[in-house]
Amino acid sequence: MFLEAHTLVLASQLLLVADKVPELKVEPSCKAAIAANVGAGNRNQDACLQDEKAAKATLQKEWGEFSANQKAHCLRLLHAGGSPSYVELLTCAEMGKAVKDLNAQHNARAQNRAPAETTGSGAGRLPNSTK
Repeated sequence: MFLEAHTLVLASQLLLVADKVPELKVEPSCKAAIAANVGAGNRNQDACLQDEKAAKATLQKEWGEFSANQKAHCLRLLHAGGSPSYVELLTCAEMGKAVKDLNAQHNARAQNRAPAETTGSGAGRLPNSTK
């Protein structure tokens, strides 16, 4: 009984965490991005941090629009390697949502243009017609 209650509490805590945009330490990600783009224009640490701040704000507004599976997928990718980034998290979530929306549109179109049911030699006949 204790184990079941503990599992339920843990599951609800995980759900609460997944319902909020995670808190990320993005400074290392910006430092790495700036170091990798040496001589690539006027990009600097402040610009990177502003992008991260804007991406976090967008995520906070749109977080509820992303499916639980997509959030979990993006969070796994976020922690797979390198420094975490709100820009990367937002890009992943938006791409997943776009794919889901495109699949739904495709399925709806395919369903609307499904060919009329035909079988063997009866092709072209009206249903209930006789020879």
